[in-house]
Amino acid sequence: MQFQFGPTTIAVNIADSAALLAAVRARLTAGTGFALATINLDHLVKLQTSDAFRRAYAAQDLVVADGNPIVWLSRLAGRPVSLVPGSDMVLPLARVAAETGRGVALVGATDAALQAAADRLMREVPGLVVVMRHAPAMGFDPEGDEAARILRELAARGTGLCLIALGAPKQEAFAARGRQIAPGVGFASVGAGLDFLAGSQTRAPRWVRAMAMEWLWRALSAPRRLIPRYARCFAILPGQVAGALRLRRGG
Repeated sequence: MQFQFGPTTIAVNIADSAALLAAVRARLTAGTGFALATINLDHLVKLQTSDAFRRAYAAQDLVVADGNPIVWLSRLAGRPVSLVPGSDMVLPLARVAAETGRGVALVGATDAALQAAADRLMREVPGLVVVMRHAPAMGFDPEGDEAARILRELAARGTGLCLIALGAPKQEAFAARGRQIAPGVGFASVGAGLDFLAGSQTRAPRWVRAMAMEWLWRALSAPRRLIPRYARCFAILPGQVAGALRLRRGG
């Protein structure tokens, strides 16, 4: 499945969670690093309006579908992919890191959330080593000096996997820069995944997610912030449907 933004094409190039974990295992074993992005409708909105975000996304090695609308559009385009929420992949990715003997770093969220997330990861993943935790200050710039210092430290500590919880577009921009400064590190943008793991944010129950209604659960939990965001997401759907149909007709 792919999306076109002027001359830039963003492709969902990993079809499901099994393919993702296999790709991550291969890269961690080889020490070649990667950047993983989890695309959703909110990202499509941002990609339409931000050259910087398009550049950051173009630097991602692995892209999965993090949102049922992306899955539905892929089916409409005749190029189906499965749902792979970034939040669901935190523990599986950490297990692959432990199995390949690579240390894990946590960047984003808050100090308290990172400590709680690290504690839970080490409880649930035998042999996992958390080599670094860093909660950037408010106003963190992924293109700034602090980001460069973090990335150099990640490389110096021999980090295999860095789980980034900065929110879009900062986490994708940080990962893209990491591919230049710390090319041996695997960067995975997981959004609220670390907060969910830490218990500092509550995720929708499984039955809500099974009905593809997690977006509504989240909107009702923070309506002032999220309802305008989801309104922008719904507004781009007709154009995305038309694009998926064109992709289907084009083979």
